[in-house]
Amino acid sequence: MGQEFVGAGWGFPLRTDPTGRVSLVRGTREVEESIRLILATAPGERPMRPQFGCAVHDFVFAPADAATAGDIAFAVRMALERWEPRIELNNVVVRFDAVESGLLYVDIEYSVLGTNDPRNLVFPFYVIPRHDEAGV
Repeated sequence: MGQEFVGAGWGFPLRTDPTGRVSLVRGTREVEESIRLILATAPGERPMRPQFGCAVHDFVFAPADAATAGDIAFAVRMALERWEPRIELNNVVVRFDAVESGLLYVDIEYSVLGTNDPRNLVFPFYVIPRHDEAGV
């Protein structure tokens, strides 16, 4: 099953190869770019496919706390289970890097179906930090 199942797709972001044709990516790189595309697209952003994407963007103005981390992990899991059928999603963990600047990392552990190749993708996510009323 392997490579035929994974297939090939347009590179993301859209670019050309040295011959001037649309650049294609194949194999696990294609799956990784597909995951990034799903996470970077907000539902409603694509007029012809309004449900496509990940609701992670709903949390941009949420506080950088454990509840938000859980909500983000759930949104990522739901989006990948729906839109990326070529993977087995093993785990989604949100960890804090720089809470004061609103930086969170979404660690996605998955395997491409038909392979015994565990993979990991880290997706940076930013929330807008709230300031207290004193403007600090």
